[in-house]
Amino acid sequence: MHWRLFATLAETAGDTEIEVDTGAETVGDAFDALLDAHPGLESEVLDDDGELYGHVRLLHEGRDPFAEADGFETSVDDGDELALFPPVSGG
Repeated sequence: MHWRLFATLAETAGDTEIEVDTGAETVGDAFDALLDAHPGLESEVLDDDGELYGHVRLLHEGRDPFAEADGFETSVDDGDELALFPPVSGG
């Protein structure tokens, strides 16, 4: 599964482009595989209850699976791109 990470998340994982070998069938499977491969990301993207922080954006093929599909249950195919964005501020 191909992941694109941005800002502090890329720094934590050590790269902006991450390939995670997995037989993921859902966004949730792919997300779990990413966290297994890069456990340092967990504290940056999950709250104390293990839920994705509301200020972190996860996209599947450029779309928000929580708003446009079935969230973590959204089906994925090999070669799909997933992306994680931390909160962004600027001035």
